[in-house]
Amino acid sequence: MSTIFTKIIYGEIPSYKIAENDHFIAFLDAMPLVKGHTLVVPKKEVDLIFDLESEEYKNLWGFAQEVAKKIKVAVPCVRVGVAVVGLEVPHAHIHLIPLNKMEDMNFRNERLKLSDEEYTEIQNSIINS
Repeated sequence: MSTIFTKIIYGEIPSYKIAENDHFIAFLDAMPLVKGHTLVVPKKEVDLIFDLESEEYKNLWGFAQEVAKKIKVAVPCVRVGVAVVGLEVPHAHIHLIPLNKMEDMNFRNERLKLSDEEYTEIQNSIINS
């Protein structure tokens, strides 16, 4: 079940990586709803988030919490919203979305088109927060 996320994990596709450890990776969404929209992904290929082993599931959320705190410092927002959808990519993942209003988390909204410079600026801001 090789997915686009697996290719990002193995460096076959470039990404704007925010954080990584032996089990998880976080990177900026390539089609963000808002600036700072980040995906948190287990390196283990699992389609459904609830199919992760209990310990791995807990650790994924702990990793996401660490990333969300960095996003909150780096990206102007009221809070960081969380969504688990999983319909577009069959690889478990968590969306961390900086929110200033409810509409920021509407997946029907038009996605932002950011330049490489904008992605790099956001990436560095989160990493260095």
